[in-house]
Amino acid sequence: MQDLLTERLSNYAPRQLALDYPEAGILVPITDNERDPEMIFTLRSSNLKTHRGQVAYPGGKRDPDDASLIATALRETHEEIGLPPDQVKVIAPLSQVMSLHRILVTPYVGVVPGDHPLEPNPHEIESVFRVPISWLLEDQRERTDTLSFLNSTLYVPCYRWQQYQIWGLSAVVLVDFLNAVYDAGIDILEPPR
Repeated sequence: MQDLLTERLSNYAPRQLALDYPEAGILVPITDNERDPEMIFTLRSSNLKTHRGQVAYPGGKRDPDDASLIATALRETHEEIGLPPDQVKVIAPLSQVMSLHRILVTPYVGVVPGDHPLEPNPHEIESVFRVPISWLLEDQRERTDTLSFLNSTLYVPCYRWQQYQIWGLSAVVLVDFLNAVYDAGIDILEPPR
């Protein structure tokens, strides 16, 4: 898995947004299972101020003490789901995205051990779940949401995995990953046919 991700993402030029906003780093964790790798998501606590009860990648806002946005993503991942930084092999960034709260988010793809126990921090995370990448590549969307982004309109899929809905910013990052690594051809700039 690590070799595939390294090869595919070494040729990928992620979109960088030249905006002066607060920054966040998130991890797009991919398990090291060669046969059926999975992507790890979290369900945010319903007690949080923002994005409560939503599916998200582990990560958060940059602290002044963070040496980089990768450090932010790894620190927050450890705090949220108990995955230590030394268990993550960071591969490459994906395209930056802007949250509804005007936070510039940089996602980093990382390979993690498929068998490492994950412990959700109950103050931030209700649950942690995994979705097979093979299922995500089928593009079995429940619906397509129309979102405004920097004077553009995006047509973003919403996927339902068991009781979880993957939509919004998380789905934008997910589609960027699938297109960059697997040539999935999921177009979010045009409405689906």
